[in-house]
Amino acid sequence: MSNKLSKIGFYLALYGTVFIIAWIGAFKYHPDEAQAISGLIQNSPLLSWLYAVGSVQGVSSMIGTGELIIAALLALYPLSKKASLLGALLAIGLFLTTLTFLFSTPGVLHTEGLFPSLLGSFLIKDAVLLGVCLWVAGESWDAIKQQ
Repeated sequence: MSNKLSKIGFYLALYGTVFIIAWIGAFKYHPDEAQAISGLIQNSPLLSWLYAVGSVQGVSSMIGTGELIIAALLALYPLSKKASLLGALLAIGLFLTTLTFLFSTPGVLHTEGLFPSLLGSFLIKDAVLLGVCLWVAGESWDAIKQQ
């Protein structure tokens, strides 16, 4: 990163993303959140099989654990570029998966007048988070190559 403003923007984006992933991951342990995401999971061609091996709460907790691990790995950026690269790659997979919910969950893209559904609006933020994680992956990769 060439200047201080870019560094400030990078770290705000990085740690804002860490906070969002950790916050959402922590909520996965609550029964209300487990129920709230069950429709997304049930309708996902990528994840619906999880309910054949685990309960609604168990699957939600497993996803939450994964999200907390991803957040921790991303947060290690200043200390370990390898850990942050792994976290970024896992987060890229996470956000590519959650963005598929826009197309696999009935009613998500339904609009009321000019406004998308609340769930669709919530999911679309993952496009920005995906971009941040691609940025972190690139910065981590460049730093690893320079070692």
